[in-house]
Amino acid sequence: MTEKRVVLVTGVAGYWGSRVAARLIDETGNHVLGLDTEMPAKGIRDLDFVKADVRNALLADLLKAEEVDTVCHLAFVESGQPSEAAFDLNVMGTANLLRACADAGVRKVVLKSSTAVYGARPGNSAFLTEKHALRGSKRTGTIRDLVEIEKYCDGLRWQTPGLMLTILRFANIVGPTADTPMTRFLRDPWLPGLLGFDPRMQIIHEEDVIEALVHAVERDAPGVFNVAAEDVLPLNKLRGLAGKPPTSILHPFAYWGMRSRGVVGRRLKRRMPIEPNYLRYPYVADLRSMREALGFEPRYTAEETLCEFAERYYGDCDVAGPISMAHEEDRLQRVIEQRRRAREQQATTTSSAQEGEEDE
Repeated sequence: MTEKRVVLVTGVAGYWGSRVAARLIDETGNHVLGLDTEMPAKGIRDLDFVKADVRNALLADLLKAEEVDTVCHLAFVESGQPSEAAFDLNVMGTANLLRACADAGVRKVVLKSSTAVYGARPGNSAFLTEKHALRGSKRTGTIRDLVEIEKYCDGLRWQTPGLMLTILRFANIVGPTADTPMTRFLRDPWLPGLLGFDPRMQIIHEEDVIEALVHAVERDAPGVFNVAAEDVLPLNKLRGLAGKPPTSILHPFAYWGMRSRGVVGRRLKRRMPIEPNYLRYPYVADLRSMREALGFEPRYTAEETLCEFAERYYGDCDVAGPISMAHEEDRLQRVIEQRRRAREQQATTTSSAQEGEEDE
């Protein structure tokens, strides 16, 4: 019997870090080392916790002493407006961590990114591959920081070819418990769009985000991968599935309001946690590499994800009228499909584990 592989999860006190660490412990049997500046609010069974900042100069010594094989980097703070404090943690912290991984001989690093790094532009192609230029907005702090991190990773690949880097670019994340720009947008009673614009959008369920990160830790697949549900929805349908009637404003007013520092600007920014360009132009990611090279298939469709969200917050997905038998049949069909995919995924995981035991 071989020793357990050591996996370090940064940001383990945060939402994504705590959930990924718990899943890695429960389902893979790895020795999970959790790194953060504070303990997780909810205890994680069998977690080996180390209190430290990803910007610490002695990080390489820790990685080497603990013989860390894989790092899943989830220490990241979101910021609507560009922030130097957020930039220092997100970009400089990631750079310090990656240098430490290279110095300590860590084999693999998995990072969480977003398809928003492509930028929402009128000239975007129908489907953006992972080779598309990163032209994400510099006006949103989170997107700006992710673009800088990915540019740093591009240089690191050439400098340190022995370090395997896997970057997962997730579409808009939606779920019953995740706090993301898209869930904040969908929870708003106003839910504004831009008059005359109805871009196609992609969604990924929060559970599929966790599954994809764990999958990337367990499977060696170097490179960059777009991750989203297969179905692509127009924004107006997305809002309808989430249980909200469409409300539209003139796009010049939206852009003016986002730049304004007055009372109107502050109110509009609270109402629109997503920058207007991303509600105006498409940035639909190509998913072939996700399926073929990464070997990952999301369990939830975009429609299933949005209907679950609506039922969690508003009681029903179909708000246009009373619940019909046809609607109940649609809902049960979604449940059947979700359970079928869950069984298939569990069978695949069990089969892989049994093959690994036979090899040992």
